[in-house]
Order: sequence, then structure tokens, then C-alpha cells
Amino acid sequence: MNEIDKQSRAYKIAAGKGVMNLPNKLTISRMIMIPIFILFFYLNFVGHYFVAVGVFIIASLTDLLDGKIARKYDLVTNLGKFLDPIADKVLVLSALVVLLTRPNVFIANLGSWALIVAGCGVAIILAREIIVSGFRMVAASSGTVIAADMFGKYKTTAQDVSIVILIVYAGIAELTDHIAGQIINYIGLAFFAIAIVLTVVSGINYLVKNREVLKK
Repeated sequence: MNEIDKQSRAYKIAAGKGVMNLPNKLTISRMIMIPIFILFFYLNFVGHYFVAVGVFIIASLTDLLDGKIARKYDLVTNLGKFLDPIADKVLVLSALVVLLTRPNVFIANLGSWALIVAGCGVAIILAREIIVSGFRMVAASSGTVIAADMFGKYKTTAQDVSIVILIVYAGIAELTDHIAGQIINYIGLAFFAIAIVLTVVSGINYLVKNREVLKK
């Protein structure tokens, strides 16, 4: 056994004791950061949106880290499988819901109809997550494991990027009405539209690829 293998084995032994290993701690920290994010989103002080988006970015990064660490060091646990997707979905959906309470983020110069479309988009994202989660539960009960597909990963990335950009715009709009803010807003709305399309595509793809589950 070479030195790298020894270090890897030592890490697994040290970090893998019990279910509260490092990946699960990261997942739980992400859940703790959700109310902190919401708190800073609504606190009324100069730059509070930028603090909120910083918290959101850190929370999103823990999603990348916990999975990689769990797989690399064989620290996957049932607790992690249960908590990780919940933390991801609650973080994104919480961010989208609080953004809806700031109509100017979605209306921009497009008119009030844009807020209605945005609300429908958030509803579609929520519905997709509920449907896919229920579908996975049905599959698991029959011994079938449904892995995440590329459309789902692209969807998550588009959602995270749109949320970050839209919150940054909210922070800029609070300080100035410079044209750069409007450009950032349109970019964020474009990513949000992409996220909605990918949400629908990934949801349909899950159901079509695994339709045999519903026939059992």
C-alpha cells in the first residue's frame, strides 16, 4: 500500500465514523444556510442582497463538495441520500419563492405579465421536483435506482446561475438605476427561461426513460 492509499484509508476511517461524516455535515450546513440566506435577503441594510447571494453561492458549492467527497472516499450513507436532494431542492425553491416577492426583479421593462410568467415558471419547477421525487420513491420501492441525468444537472446549473444573477441585479437596482443593471437583469431572466425549459425537458426525460417503473 503506497502513501496515497494509506492517507486515503486514514481519511475514510477518520471521516467515516458514523453517519455524521464530512459530506453529511456539509449537507446539513447547507440546510442551516437556507434560513440565513432568507434572513439577509429581507434585512434592510445597504448591500444585504449581496450578502444573501454570497450565502447562496456558498450553500450551492457545498452541494458540489459533499457528493464528490462522499463518492471519492466511499462515505455514501442512507442519511446523505435522504438529506442531499432535500437540501438542494429547498435551497433553490426557497430562493425562487423569495425572488417572487420582489416583482421588479422579473418585471424589469417587460410589464406585469412577466411576473405572471415567472410565477408559472416557479410552479413548473416545483411541480417537476415533486413529480420526480415521487417517481423515484415508486422506483425505489420496486428495487430500481434512478440516477440523475445530464438534463437534470444542466437544469440545476441554470437555476443556480439565474438565481445568483437575479439577486445581484436586485442589489444593483437598490443602489443605482444604471443601464448595466438592466443588462444583468435580462441575462438573469434569460437563464431563468432556460432553467424552465430544461426543467420540463428533464422531467419528461425521467418519465420516458423509466416508464417501465409505472407498468410494474
